Amino acid sequence: MSKQNQSLPSLKNRKRLIKVNIKTNPNYGKSPDELSVNELINNGIINLDKPSGPTSHQVDSWLKNIFAINKVGHGGTLDPNATGVLPIGIGNATKVLHILLESGKEYVGLMKLHKKIDNDKIIKVIESFIGDITQLPPVRSAVKRIKRKRKIYYINIIEIREREILFRVGCEAGTYIRTLCVDIGKKLGCGAHLSELRRTIVGNLKDDDSVILHDIIDAYVFWKEDNNEKEIRNIIYPMEKLLDHIPKIVIRDSAVDAICHGAKLALPGIVEVDTDIKKGDTIAIITLKGEGVALAKSLMSTEDIIQKDTGLSANIKRVLMKKGTYPPIWKKS
Repeated sequence: MSKQNQSLPSLKNRKRLIKVNIKTNPNYGKSPDELSVNELINNGIINLDKPSGPTSHQVDSWLKNIFAINKVGHGGTLDPNATGVLPIGIGNATKVLHILLESGKEYVGLMKLHKKIDNDKIIKVIESFIGDITQLPPVRSAVKRIKRKRKIYYINIIEIREREILFRVGCEAGTYIRTLCVDIGKKLGCGAHLSELRRTIVGNLKDDDSVILHDIIDAYVFWKEDNNEKEIRNIIYPMEKLLDHIPKIVIRDSAVDAICHGAKLALPGIVEVDTDIKKGDTIAIITLKGEGVALAKSLMSTEDIIQKDTGLSANIKRVLMKKGTYPPIWKKS
């Protein structure tokens, strides 16, 4: 019914600008696409279609047993009865999951009004929630119950049938859809509650590409028993998949180990940069082979990075790559 824009900030298309032409040394590092299955299991991401029933933490526990690994985590908890995209990090990839806190999310929900309301009024009230809103987290939540601002990017009403409203909403991370429905009901003057919920997008992970638990078990068995890697490679993505939705800076091989030791990123180390980076943005620093090196806070815009030759361009927030993956050329110089 609604014809609003359905774009999340995380789905923004960026272009890669070349600052200097240079090649990478094939003797160090490895393209994420070249990782072995064992390496993927220790540095991988799964786009899981969570079923209704179990908690997100129960799903983590099941996956620990499947892969016989101690470190499994999820990005963005889903209620037990909710379904849909649940990003799973296994092994070292768990330390990247927090980047999803800065990504947009999309849900499809079924809201039930407590009495019949005119359709025109429903549409008008729901559309009034687009933009900045203030929410009080529900009583049963993992965060402190204080009012917080969140952004609703769009709400599309798919269908209204009597007192039931099927809708699609794109929102900032940390938005409570259950609370959103209650607040809509209050503004309508009739009361409302969320009946069903499915998450369809987290960052650049979409439910069209998600897999169910049975797929994961089958793929793991095929690999362990028959050495068939095809299915498991279609299920486990390299850790870098979680970086798809944030802008990137590509650096020289000679700058990699310095970043791994926490050094600030200086302009001479930059080879390529994405468009639309602003000062203060969270960025990913990657190698010429596409490996994630670190998450950082940009100290310059894309324009400054391209035009200037000296200065510091980023402060490191979280190192992703193991020290020594690339030679410590910076120590010699």
